Amino acid sequence: MIIPFTRDGETGNVTVALEQVDEPLTVGKHPESRGFPCCTAVVDYPGRGYRALFGWVQLVRSTDNASGGVDFDMDPFVLFEDAPSPYAFFGVSPTLFDAPSRGERKPMAWLAHSFLAWTPLDQAQRHVLPVAGFSWGFDIDATGHITLRLAKALTAVEWDGHLPYLSTCHPAWKFDEWQAGTPWPR
Repeated sequence: MIIPFTRDGETGNVTVALEQVDEPLTVGKHPESRGFPCCTAVVDYPGRGYRALFGWVQLVRSTDNASGGVDFDMDPFVLFEDAPSPYAFFGVSPTLFDAPSRGERKPMAWLAHSFLAWTPLDQAQRHVLPVAGFSWGFDIDATGHITLRLAKALTAVEWDGHLPYLSTCHPAWKFDEWQAGTPWPR
């Protein structure tokens, strides 16, 4: 799937690839993760240097989370889960990569909302401005069979629905509503 986006009047794309992991070691996972999904989202944007700084905010709703699958939770990169940043990945045109798995194959539903965003460097308060988003995930049935959920583009409705939670989790950050194509500052 290719999702176009605009930032600073320039158009970029996010290319999303979702696949079932056949060889876990090739993606840095343990053999038990065979059959689980992995998602790669590559940013292609003509801006360079600081103009190409983006981050990925990922939230997950899973039937094995604290709410039993009712609510979304932050999904930080494991090495930085205690960092006070909403971004799971951040850098110059950063690639999102995720390969969720579980030790046991019990029935569950797992859904991620992944948003590409940027933060202006010239503002006193840190802002998160979304430019693109997609959902993806997997389900495990009673026999342990894993079914991937196809990637689907997300809209302002989904992002804006996460704003109260994001603001609570990261009170030092400001999360703007999604206004696709609107130049900064607003």
